[in-house]
Amino acid sequence: MKRMLGIDWDVVAGIAAAVIAIVLHLLHVVHADVLLTIVLVQLAILLFRDLRREGYDEHLGESVQQIRRDIRRIEASLEAPAAVLVGPRDLRAESRRFVATARGDIVWFNVCFLMFRSQEVFDLLLKPAIENPLVTSVQFISDDTEKELWEKNMLPKIRECAQGKKVLEPRWRALPQTISFILADTEHKGKSEALLSFWGEPFMARTVEKQVPRYVFWVHGHSDLVAQLVDMERQHRM
Repeated sequence: MKRMLGIDWDVVAGIAAAVIAIVLHLLHVVHADVLLTIVLVQLAILLFRDLRREGYDEHLGESVQQIRRDIRRIEASLEAPAAVLVGPRDLRAESRRFVATARGDIVWFNVCFLMFRSQEVFDLLLKPAIENPLVTSVQFISDDTEKELWEKNMLPKIRECAQGKKVLEPRWRALPQTISFILADTEHKGKSEALLSFWGEPFMARTVEKQVPRYVFWVHGHSDLVAQLVDMERQHRM
């Protein structure tokens, strides 16, 4: 039934009438004047059909344009969230995505190096940043208590990376155990963004001798919080 409804019966009828008229004319059943009349009628029918469809097409085009204007108006009225909470289920994927799409200088602020004792975690989070061709340098701003872990746990893994020279000597500071974040320019709208976490439960799970991120905030580039994090990073860098 759908195929039958989809057939353009005006065209079928016109072709059929033309064929019948030609056959009858060849059989000398009808004269040339009758054949000409049939052709003119068919042309009139096709012209009428085209005029009817032209009006429908214009109405359809206006409707589409109105829908587009409405969509643009709705998009303009919507405000993108300043930050998105990323939970345990998506934490690894989002962290990897962030470092893989970073560009320029990437800063790791107040990160616990015990987290990278596992080669799997190192390969998941830090190695993609080192091997990312768009990243020019990797800078850690770390607490003084992390120096031993840096020498024993981090440097050997970093030196095995082909682009390990990108990783600069950490800026050793006395940092409060309050927040931790990764800051970088990303391909997402070309703005600085951050993955922000807080020390302690529930944002970091406390395990033996270390705290592992459980929840992070993906702070988007248009958020005022990014400017605050950039200012904090500069103060401690200096």
